[in-house]
Amino acid sequence: MIAFENNFEKLSKNDLAQKAFESLREEMESGAIGYYTLPEIGIPLLEEVKSIKTDTFTQIVVIGIGGSSLGIKAIDSMLRPANKEAKEILFFENSDPVTISSLMQRVRPEEAAFFVISKSGSTIETTSIFKTVIAHFRLELDAKDNKRVFVITDEGSDLDKFAKHYVLRAFHIPHNVGGRFSVLSAVGVVPLAFAGYNVLPILKGALGFVERFFAHKENHLLGKALFYYKNAQTTSITVLFSYADSMEQFNKWFVQLWGESLGKIDAHKRNTGFTPIGIIGAVDQHSFLQLIVEGPRDKTVTFVRVEDFGNDLRIADVSLKHLEQTNFVNNKTFAHLINEQSKAVMQSVSESGIMVDAITLDTLSEQNVGKLIVYFQLLASLVGFMSGVDTYNQNGVELGKKILYNSLSKQ
Repeated sequence: MIAFENNFEKLSKNDLAQKAFESLREEMESGAIGYYTLPEIGIPLLEEVKSIKTDTFTQIVVIGIGGSSLGIKAIDSMLRPANKEAKEILFFENSDPVTISSLMQRVRPEEAAFFVISKSGSTIETTSIFKTVIAHFRLELDAKDNKRVFVITDEGSDLDKFAKHYVLRAFHIPHNVGGRFSVLSAVGVVPLAFAGYNVLPILKGALGFVERFFAHKENHLLGKALFYYKNAQTTSITVLFSYADSMEQFNKWFVQLWGESLGKIDAHKRNTGFTPIGIIGAVDQHSFLQLIVEGPRDKTVTFVRVEDFGNDLRIADVSLKHLEQTNFVNNKTFAHLINEQSKAVMQSVSESGIMVDAITLDTLSEQNVGKLIVYFQLLASLVGFMSGVDTYNQNGVELGKKILYNSLSKQ
């Protein structure tokens, strides 16, 4: 279960909010944008995975970057504490040679399933690392290793053609699903299922939330989106303040989704967008909170908390000389402490005149994770429509890629 706490305005008669809602419905029904239906598509995809002997693998190696890895990392991080038996997942993402070398030392090539993931099929970081991994481990793609290397990409991409050439198992990303919206496609479903996670309730949680949204049962999303739009000029920084260490990777997923979806040139040729910041409580109470409370009034803050961590560790009932003033916390659980910290900070931020809202998960369950993912995807789509931008392109990113290709090809 997820509870949403906010003070956004009611929207029963707001024309822009209703137009945004209808725009999303049209995107879904026309098939122009495909992430809305990924939870349904993912269920038969799980059946396909069952036909593969995944038990022969004890380690999962993911080679991908951005939308091809961030969502998988987020789900893995959130669910791993309650799934100790899940197989190790190693993520090869960045071009940093130190990290690549270190990760390769941890790979057990005879036990690993390798996933190379790229929607376009030609992502330079991904293909560069893939080549290096093949060479380092002497993978024989046309012989013994073609059953342990898997491809996830757009159908017909160069990477897809590569897979066909070597008779590698390929899973396809729907053409109408962008990378940062793709975690509930084969991009996330297949590697996570290989790792032993129960992916079905993730999909069902997401599906249920999408259905509730289009049945007008999650209208708080419209209110939140409208607030962002109306206050874009004054509060253009969106802070996600998550009170659980296991949500740090989810924050990073959110940063890509929010920044890449909404940082655009709008229909009036104006540079627009919202700057996303992901921070972790209680740690960042001691780093970023001061700026929120007394710095420029250009931020909104969404607090995310987890009621039940599945861990009842308590603060030791110990009295220390000269520290007796802290004894009031003795014997309380750390879960209670971190959530009370969240509530106190939220109240202090609100009383400072900053718009806040809260998302409370009863547990970090598979269903809740699925709901949380589509909550932010739907929110991004709503704000994008209201802001008059194309939520789903990323021309700024593509320009950088072209410059890199041109530069490297001339060296």
